[in-house]
Amino acid sequence: MSGNKKILVVDDEVDILDLLKYNLEKEGYQVEVADNGIKGVEVAQSFVPDLILLDIMMPGQDGVETCRQLREVKSLASTFILFLTARVEEYSEIAAFDSGADDYLTKPIKPRALMSRINAIFRRSKKEVDEDEKITAGDLVIDRRSYVVSQDGKEFTLPKKEFELLFFLAQHPGKVFSRDDLLVNIWGTDVFVLARTVDVHIRKVREKIGDGYISTIKGVGYKFELD
Repeated sequence: MSGNKKILVVDDEVDILDLLKYNLEKEGYQVEVADNGIKGVEVAQSFVPDLILLDIMMPGQDGVETCRQLREVKSLASTFILFLTARVEEYSEIAAFDSGADDYLTKPIKPRALMSRINAIFRRSKKEVDEDEKITAGDLVIDRRSYVVSQDGKEFTLPKKEFELLFFLAQHPGKVFSRDDLLVNIWGTDVFVLARTVDVHIRKVREKIGDGYISTIKGVGYKFELD
């Protein structure tokens, strides 16, 4: 499963960095580490990892802010971000996904469970729609090759899960999907995600493309409109 996959670990605890680096390299992954969020962003831009393991509670710049900055880097648009945290409160989980995280794992980290979660993430990526596929809808062009959305000729990138949500809905115009449907299709069955996370991502997509494309069907879910 590892192949040539690259993983960046960002955590302020040296023991955790050493533990994760050792176990990941043993599984065949290429690994880089950073002991703070600012350095993590710098390393990510040069290393361009397939996956980032990111601690939330770090001094100076926490993981949520670091994740937001990472999601603004175009070359990292398709990079998975998995938060590692000792915080289990609901608001912390919402903040994590709101900032662009793909998954969320609580400490203490069990290496075997972590490897299973990482393998599940990479399996999901293999099942995604062909990278060469492009969808044109009205003034939108949604290009999966680059994770770029064009609207009236203006290009912008979306965080990975926002892009996947938009792309999935645009693949099925006029069809209504419940929050549970979207959670399964976008986040998969391996990850426990609050239904509210879907609402947060829909809101953020609308902020970027306007309100006209994604309709809320009260009490049911969401659908993509062509008109």
